[in-house]
Amino acid sequence: MRRALIVEAARGVILRDGLGATRLRDIAAGAGVSIGTVTYHFASVAEILNEVVVLETARFYSSIIEAVDAEPDPVVGVRMLVDPLFAATDETDEHWRLWSDYWTAVARKPAVAAEYVERIRVWEACLTRTLRRGVADGRFTTADPSALALKLAAYSDGLATQLAQKAPGLTSELALQWMCTFLEHETGASFTG
Repeated sequence: MRRALIVEAARGVILRDGLGATRLRDIAAGAGVSIGTVTYHFASVAEILNEVVVLETARFYSSIIEAVDAEPDPVVGVRMLVDPLFAATDETDEHWRLWSDYWTAVARKPAVAAEYVERIRVWEACLTRTLRRGVADGRFTTADPSALALKLAAYSDGLATQLAQKAPGLTSELALQWMCTFLEHETGASFTG
């Protein structure tokens, strides 16, 4: 219970202040607990960040992934995975801000994410499954669904980063259009319309 309270408070503090400015005392204050309680449950801000990202992954992707796994049409399934990434909503903005802080932390200390890889790469895993279904039923021409899923994750991450930085001329709608064009090129299927 307290652990979950701390993670929820940390999410709010990181979103408000950014990871670089987040301290254990800020998280403790946000959770309404002592620093000792925070350090009893977590060894560092990096460990808390991992838990925040796991929570964020579950919040943002769980219902999407459940729906995609039940969707028989792989083209529709891929769109169901991609569309929410570029929705012009506060929820999507917060999602990408948390991920941006996480990538920065992992780039500095790769071991931070090592034990969490399976728990946070659920979008990519679902995309791989969906691409495999599309290859199996002849809808997609890609030879390696796993490699394509990684490529699409990297492309969407880059687009989201550019959106977060307010790149001139880039909108959520344009980012989604570019993503669909990329998908069409890589799979041979139509993702527009």
